[in-house]
Amino acid sequence: MHRIWFAFDPRRVLITVFGFLGTLAFIIHFILLSSQRYSWIENGTLPAAAAPVAAQAPAAAAEMTPLPPNR
Repeated sequence: MHRIWFAFDPRRVLITVFGFLGTLAFIIHFILLSSQRYSWIENGTLPAAAAPVAAQAPAAAAEMTPLPPNR
């Protein structure tokens, strides 16, 4: 497996891989921005009814204490 680097320059391979992954990340983000559901710029913040389940239970988070009882 190590002999593959004799055929390919490691610097060029890494630059190509990082360039591809960066381009892919931008494409995915622009696809999400163009969708109505996942556009975080046009929609602003989520209403309380559409928030994830963990965000709908602030009372449970308020009951949590940093230390166990009797300490």
